[in-house]
Amino acid sequence: MRILHCCCFVLLVLLAAPLRAELIVLSYHDVGDPQDYRLGGSALSMRTADLAAQFSWLRAHDYRVVGVDDVLAAAEGRRRLPEKAVLLTFDDGYLGMYKRVFPLLKLFGYPAVLAVMGKWLDTPAGEPVSYGTRSMPRQYFLTWPQVREMADSGLVEIASHSHDLHHEVLANPQGNTRPAAVTREYDPDSGRYETDEAYRERIRRDLARSARRIEAETGRRPRVMVWPYGAYNQVTVGIARELGMPIAMSLDDGRNEPLRLGNIRRILLGDNANLAHFVWSLNYRVKPGPEPVRVVHVDLDYLYDPDPVRQNDNLGLLLDRVKALGVNTVYLQAFADPDGDGNADSLYFPNRHLPMRADLFNRVSWQLKSRVGVEVYAWLPVLAYDLPADHPLAGVRVTASPPRPAGEEDYRRLSPFNREVQRFVGDIYEDLAKNAHIAGLLFHDDAYLSDYEDASPWALAAYKAWGLGESLEEIRSDPQRFRQWSRRKTEYLAAWTRALAERARLYSQDLKTARNLYAAVVMDPRAESWFAQSLEVFLGHYDYTALMAMPYMENAGDPERWLRRLVAGVAAIPGALDKTVFELQSVDWRKPEPLDSAILARHMRLLLRNGAANFGYYPEDFIRGHPDLEAVIPAISLATQPQAP
Repeated sequence: MRILHCCCFVLLVLLAAPLRAELIVLSYHDVGDPQDYRLGGSALSMRTADLAAQFSWLRAHDYRVVGVDDVLAAAEGRRRLPEKAVLLTFDDGYLGMYKRVFPLLKLFGYPAVLAVMGKWLDTPAGEPVSYGTRSMPRQYFLTWPQVREMADSGLVEIASHSHDLHHEVLANPQGNTRPAAVTREYDPDSGRYETDEAYRERIRRDLARSARRIEAETGRRPRVMVWPYGAYNQVTVGIARELGMPIAMSLDDGRNEPLRLGNIRRILLGDNANLAHFVWSLNYRVKPGPEPVRVVHVDLDYLYDPDPVRQNDNLGLLLDRVKALGVNTVYLQAFADPDGDGNADSLYFPNRHLPMRADLFNRVSWQLKSRVGVEVYAWLPVLAYDLPADHPLAGVRVTASPPRPAGEEDYRRLSPFNREVQRFVGDIYEDLAKNAHIAGLLFHDDAYLSDYEDASPWALAAYKAWGLGESLEEIRSDPQRFRQWSRRKTEYLAAWTRALAERARLYSQDLKTARNLYAAVVMDPRAESWFAQSLEVFLGHYDYTALMAMPYMENAGDPERWLRRLVAGVAAIPGALDKTVFELQSVDWRKPEPLDSAILARHMRLLLRNGAANFGYYPEDFIRGHPDLEAVIPAISLATQPQAP
């Protein structure tokens, strides 16, 4: 009887558990043979024989090619996807889909998704198709009757690739362009950006036109949206869903598990990918190993210049140095701090609350991404915003009890317990994400509360609601309540930064997060109460902890011994080294003078020897050329030091 009860319990658990969905999606474009390329050709082309070989390999190795109905059923919990499930997708609507791919689909019995661009297929015969910045012959693309024949076969699901979003639009005053689906278009005549309402309406109008056109030609409304260039955000995904397209596909690499219909990842194939490359893609790109993070931390204040010519020259210096360094990440200042006090006086992007020193972050972040290929994290304060005296939030500040003596205050911080402050700062993060391409957020080191803070009325109300008392004196008098108070503040700040990231993710879907952590928190267990920071809490809330590994700033008598102790403190927590980025200092601010580049390189090698593969330095002085590239490249470049020994 006991065994029967156990079996019934296991059965109930299995029935209640969600169906596990794991899916590999392959993204193809053009397929053809040499005689076809006299018609135009594309950069992502593949020979018919190579595609046939890939289909044969999938079948021989027990991969199961599935269709859109299978994906929807799995997402809704109606049935499982088979093991080693693969979905085939073909973008842009090339003629090769009908001439070369469709016969292979029929031969193998494989379903596929075809994403078509309405404007291209509506181009009359004999007129050129505007393919991004290129002009291609119309006969190189499908006709609607061919699309209809493939749709009627039951093998090919017709998806929207938009009506006319497969191009870039002007993204800033400096003339950069970015994908139309995710960019608020800049109007040089008015000097203004597209409004939120105009942007949403432009996207909705385009997608609705595409869906109507596909339905008119095939008798079926599209259920799948395939984003041009793989560029999307939560706004565009929401619009597509409202128009009947719950499945949205990007060009993000990787396995779809869990299965998120609003962001189906795809492995991009093409450029005459042969069978060896195909097999490598499935085995490596589906399960990529984590790459170490190598970062330079950049002040836009160094780059800014009122003279646009000098400013552009400064940008060139930055791009050249970042490329030479061989790093993969840049922490890029998004706020202006010309007096160097750590508080944001103004911002480097359009926003609804603070002055804009220059519309600069957008341009620099995109150039770093598109020309150098690094991931850009926007570095922004959490609390330290300087506001005019007449601003409604100017007095909503973090206060101490007892008050600190004049001149000993640190950052001038807004109280995170005030709801209007939360809205104000959240608006800034959202405005940043809608204005610029970013891969992540770096939360500034201003996000702390000391063991005498915050004593503002809004904070005291929160402590009372937590059941801890009505004054700091009452809380501090009880060691148990004091410990609870310290941890609750730590978790509160972490939760708030998570809320800020969610505001930004409305426009930057897969945004990563990092947060500065003071070294004392790792070195001394008492330090959480001094800063409301904790490595353990940070590891649970952020993709990375940006640990301020700066021995000279901490007045370490033996900097290298201090660094070894710091690494050991992180390593004591399982998995912490993988999620911690050690930020070294390239300037000795006590003197102040640049740190010798050979010493900085020696510190990098020390980190590597002790198992810390993720590191970088602050600041990168690309104007004066410090640190010396010849000294630090061998230690920091991923080409020379890809991982810890």
